[in-house]
Amino acid sequence: MNYNPYNEGLSKNQANYIQLSPLSFIKRAAYVYPTKTSLVYGAKRYNWKETYERTCQLAAALQQVGIQEGHTVSIMGFNTPETYEAHFGVPMSGGVLHAINTRLDAKNIAFMMDHAETKVLLTDTLAAPIIKEALSLVKNKPLVIDIVDSNETGGEALGQMDYEQFIANGDAGFDWQLPKDEWNAITLNYTSGTTGNPKGVVYHHRGAYLNALGNIVAWELQKHPVYLWTLPMFHCNGWCFPWTLAAIGGTSICLRAVRMEEIYEAIIQEKVTHFCGAPIVLSMIANAPEELKAKKNHIVKALTGGAPPPAAILDLMAKNGFDITHVYGLTETYGPSTLCDWDADWNQLSMPKQAEIKSSQGVAYHVSAGLMVANPDTLEPVPFDGETIGEVLFRGNNTMKGYLKNDAANQKAFAGGWFHSGDLAVTLPNGYIQLKDRSKDIIISGGENISSIEVESALFQHPAVMDAAVVAKPDEKWGEVPCAFVDLKEGAEASEQELIDFVRSEIAHFKAPKLVVFGGLPKTSTGKTQKFVLRKRAAELG
Repeated sequence: MNYNPYNEGLSKNQANYIQLSPLSFIKRAAYVYPTKTSLVYGAKRYNWKETYERTCQLAAALQQVGIQEGHTVSIMGFNTPETYEAHFGVPMSGGVLHAINTRLDAKNIAFMMDHAETKVLLTDTLAAPIIKEALSLVKNKPLVIDIVDSNETGGEALGQMDYEQFIANGDAGFDWQLPKDEWNAITLNYTSGTTGNPKGVVYHHRGAYLNALGNIVAWELQKHPVYLWTLPMFHCNGWCFPWTLAAIGGTSICLRAVRMEEIYEAIIQEKVTHFCGAPIVLSMIANAPEELKAKKNHIVKALTGGAPPPAAILDLMAKNGFDITHVYGLTETYGPSTLCDWDADWNQLSMPKQAEIKSSQGVAYHVSAGLMVANPDTLEPVPFDGETIGEVLFRGNNTMKGYLKNDAANQKAFAGGWFHSGDLAVTLPNGYIQLKDRSKDIIISGGENISSIEVESALFQHPAVMDAAVVAKPDEKWGEVPCAFVDLKEGAEASEQELIDFVRSEIAHFKAPKLVVFGGLPKTSTGKTQKFVLRKRAAELG
């Protein structure tokens, strides 16, 4: 072994090596910004000192009822202060936070709580009908604590006490400790699971810490942003933004539900500077009544992910003073882990061209170690030609620890030392990646690959289209052909042939849908279109 003087007498100790954890952010926020507003929810306003003390109380109370390292604490919570506090208080206690998707059915929730071995459940009383049913199905009943929303009426208490009574038992000066190992689990998030049981995605403290900081660098966030919660905090832990906002002393404007009028009201009254949301949220905002849009008079920055936002929506948002940054990622990558890193030279391009560029997925987050589009079997990267399709592969600290209790899925997901996303993309000549489809959504017609995303983007250019999704329909001659499901804007009209002809004017004729079905689109609990439902419908059309 070669002699290395930098290893002689130099070792890790408490002075030069500390575990990375986003829990450190809130302690700093309370120290540096004690009187700055941390959370706003209706008439409630907390500062960082108060929020920190409440999270300490929660952590202490959880330890008092037996929560320790490796125990799961689930929360059925909406975008309210309690859900935010749980992102710190639960891991401070040593527990692992499992934020439940509030739109799931009782059977799925019961499966998750059993699979996660939930010890304590914090639950909003307005979710009582679903939770009561779920609790009747679980094998081992957790301790139930009720979250009572003072801004809402109704609901049913299911637990032994309410949240405020529970944390009142805890010490505001609780001396919590960082995890012994930054590889320890901090949260558990379940994938939506369109077939079979959902998989439990485990995040570790190191990854949460780094991706929270990655959000700051990627989005060029300044201190004290005013952030509007339209993205659910249960979704990839709010893309790590509960921790990001603590790091920079931001203010969270909590919205229990995503409604167009309430979004604009919050933006105007609270001077919101930033928000995150899926393309469906952008579409809602972009298509708001003109009199509502006219009340907004300042620039708001928005981070959007999921399927590529249609260029037409990005164009409308820009015209209304929303500066959009497109990110991409999965539950398994802590939410966003790539972004369309904007080049100032592109500001000279036309608005439609800028919108087209912004819809690409771009390049890796600064805290990622690797991103490539490659052959999933050989791991050979595709050429930078914008045409050759491969699978998007990730590697780095902001990739999940793995799937809980699922060795087979972990071996498949991490094959070859890369995380296999299941998303298909190309690499553009400038090195940016551009999604083409999920591997299961690509349409193969007469041996030619058709990207459903490309066809959808063309449909969105039509002024009458509010929402659109394209799936494969079985065809005797071609094997598969594109079938479009379209929801028109209120009061708008367009015929099937008009839309087909329009798409043919935008892209290659063979890619145009052969059939257009009008009506609302089925959505997942996180706002994504349920293409597996549409594929079934298309197959039944004959």
